[in-house]
Amino acid sequence: MEENQSLPTAPAEVSAHDDFDWSIDKRNVATYTNEEKEKYDAVYEGTFKAITDGEMIEGVVVGLTKTDVVLNIGFKSDGLISLNEFRDLPNLKQGDVVEVLVVEKEDREGHLHLSRKQARIARAWEKIVEVHKTGDVVTGLVTSKTKGGLIVDIYGMETFLPGSQIDVKPVTDYDQFVNKTMEFKVVKINEAIKNAVVSHKALIESDIEAQRMEIMGKLEKGQVLEGTIKNITDFGAFLDLGGVDGLLYITDISWGRISHPSEVLKLDQKLNVVVLDFDDEKRRISLGLKQLTPHPWDTLPENVTEGSVVKGRVVNIEDYGAFLEIMPGVEGLVHVSEITWANSPVNAKEFFKLNDEYEAKIVTLDKDSRKMSLSIKQLTEDPWTTIEVKYPLDSRHKGMVKNITPYGVFVELEPGIGGMIHISDLSWLKRFNHPTEYTRTGNEIEVVILNIDKDNRKLQLGHKQLEEDPWNTLQDTFAIGSIHEGTVIRKDEKGAIVSLPYGLEGFAPNRHLAKEDGKTIVADEVNQFMVIEFDRNEKRIVLSHARIWERNQAEAKDTELKERKTEAAKTKKAVKDVQGKVEKSTLGDLGVLAELKRKMESGGKDESAS
Repeated sequence: MEENQSLPTAPAEVSAHDDFDWSIDKRNVATYTNEEKEKYDAVYEGTFKAITDGEMIEGVVVGLTKTDVVLNIGFKSDGLISLNEFRDLPNLKQGDVVEVLVVEKEDREGHLHLSRKQARIARAWEKIVEVHKTGDVVTGLVTSKTKGGLIVDIYGMETFLPGSQIDVKPVTDYDQFVNKTMEFKVVKINEAIKNAVVSHKALIESDIEAQRMEIMGKLEKGQVLEGTIKNITDFGAFLDLGGVDGLLYITDISWGRISHPSEVLKLDQKLNVVVLDFDDEKRRISLGLKQLTPHPWDTLPENVTEGSVVKGRVVNIEDYGAFLEIMPGVEGLVHVSEITWANSPVNAKEFFKLNDEYEAKIVTLDKDSRKMSLSIKQLTEDPWTTIEVKYPLDSRHKGMVKNITPYGVFVELEPGIGGMIHISDLSWLKRFNHPTEYTRTGNEIEVVILNIDKDNRKLQLGHKQLEEDPWNTLQDTFAIGSIHEGTVIRKDEKGAIVSLPYGLEGFAPNRHLAKEDGKTIVADEVNQFMVIEFDRNEKRIVLSHARIWERNQAEAKDTELKERKTEAAKTKKAVKDVQGKVEKSTLGDLGVLAELKRKMESGGKDESAS
């Protein structure tokens, strides 16, 4: 049965004290009516502050216990806050005024719930948002290390300091900053989750920027500054000039050539440099180190003169020669024509190697234009002055094949001395399309001195002249009309090259390659060839295969004709013999003889006709 269900009413009983006024208590004081109670409750409520949940409010400390702080905020009840929230105020006492946050006016138990911690966080966030807008510098305590950075307490609120924002230089050891008080700038905030990111690097950069502007404003070309090397690259070194960076390019480090700045510079090294140029807008400063010392060309030693011998290191190689550094910043050129006395071309990139050292003679010296020409070959006597003594005409020598061209072979007999074998002087018997068919670069070859051109420093060499000309003795062997076996070694549109005995080669025109059966001789085929032309002076043999069978056919016809003529002569002689034997002939005999003569003269035509 439900509680509010009405029950049957019983008749009211009448007692002796029905007229007693129950609103009067035992102290003879009347109680309030509901209306009066509501009225006085409103008056009572009006004596307290009107507060709302989440409101920031100031309160007075009215009591301290071992665990809590009793705080009066002017509300109908005091609030309790854990003493832990006041650890930053060790001297807290009664009467002190502190700011707190109203969490709840009445919690489930009807108590006033206050929080100083949340009040500090809320107030700290307001300050952080404000300094983020203004860009002011704040001070914070690094409380701990976390993944990727540090936790910083700013105004009692935890903020994040990324590792990349600690310093302008990369930082790997985060522990060294824990429990340190530092200055920061708030660089990023997130209103939704009340999160802030701070940076110490931004302060350093702003200081550096201020220093940079101050230094840039005082810069002048030619000014000497002290700097510290902070980075070395392939093209130069970066120096910290006390808040601004400058570039010392590799060509401005030393008067001499260097391959890499690390050859003469080290990280963190301090050195004086001169300002060569600067750009305020791009904030670039070009520095020089070598400019602090005189140019080596202006302080050349007395022994460096034309005709003197110096030692140098190869620092650059070009097609036309090599540059030798005889002292830092002083270089001379050895032209390819001054490498060797030989007249044959020399490749400088094959002759020289970087960093190799050579002695050379100073040929020309121009201090004004800072140019020097050097010679290696002039350190030795010119062998061409007495060339005919060591290399007389018709003398035989061995040399090295240095170069091959389509028209001949360059042979070096000794450094500085050499000459050329023309392609036609390689062999008496064979004709080459290119000298590489006979020899190769680097091979040793024996030669004969054919001619000496002392003025042009040239030797004419021969190789085939080592032996007698075989064409003089082979003229009878390969007489016109003689037949030889040969092999076709190659063919073209004009004819075929035929290999013959004794190493000779002949040429057979296409029309002379025809066979008796109508076919044509092909490459690599072995067959008989007739010599139809032999030119000893031009070293030329012309061959024909067709002439062989054509001559055979002609000879066969001649033989047949001769046989016919011989037979006719024999018959005629027989008739004469018969006539001579008849001394006296009768008419009958004469008739017979006349008939026989007629038949012989007519060749038997009458007989066949009868």
